[in-house]
Amino acid sequence: MNSSLSKCLSETKVTLIVSLPENNLELAHAALSEGADAVKMHVNVNHRASGNEFYAAESYNDVFRHLRSTYSCPLGIVPGGSFEEIKQSEMNLLSQIGFDYFSIYAHHMPSWMLKLSSMEKTFAISSDYDIEKMGQLRSLDITALEASIVPGKEYGAPLTFKDILAYKFLAEKVDVPVLIPSQRKLVPDDISLLSQAGVKGIMLGAVVTGHTAESIKSSVADFRNAIDKI
Repeated sequence: MNSSLSKCLSETKVTLIVSLPENNLELAHAALSEGADAVKMHVNVNHRASGNEFYAAESYNDVFRHLRSTYSCPLGIVPGGSFEEIKQSEMNLLSQIGFDYFSIYAHHMPSWMLKLSSMEKTFAISSDYDIEKMGQLRSLDITALEASIVPGKEYGAPLTFKDILAYKFLAEKVDVPVLIPSQRKLVPDDISLLSQAGVKGIMLGAVVTGHTAESIKSSVADFRNAIDKI
């Protein structure tokens, strides 16, 4: 594994990322031991899918440093759940700890974050965005686009062909890899269709993985197997 998300995305057919429901070493180990390519953590967020509240970065200093010293895979961070919660001092700390990339909604991202040279930049769009207005992004030093476009009231429902068409449209429209979070109740059989649609990364979250080490291991193993069969 390599700690560059962009390299991981370019070298794998579909990159398997796990968005952890807690900043917990046991859960990170469960995901990575079963073949996750990368993991994503959170700070300063009330997380809808997991039902958890994540606190300031300093609260997890020991956990984050231990994780970074143990694994060389790409580590991602959601640095806040609102524009007001994003702090330069925390981004400096997270970068110093060794996080490789950040993931944040575009409307939560202060403009100064585009100038951060120490982390790769991914951003998410929600169901409120006009996906037809997404264009060329590489010139803004963006590593990937997270298509978080399923309305909140539809979380956990099965993947539909309408979803696949939307993901395909985005993948053809933008010049960076498209990642999709498991807002839908994705199943391993969906992987080949998503790959056909041009999706370059799957981000498994609590909707699919559950909240325990055992459920994460089981889910990640199944999706790893499906990706390896493409």
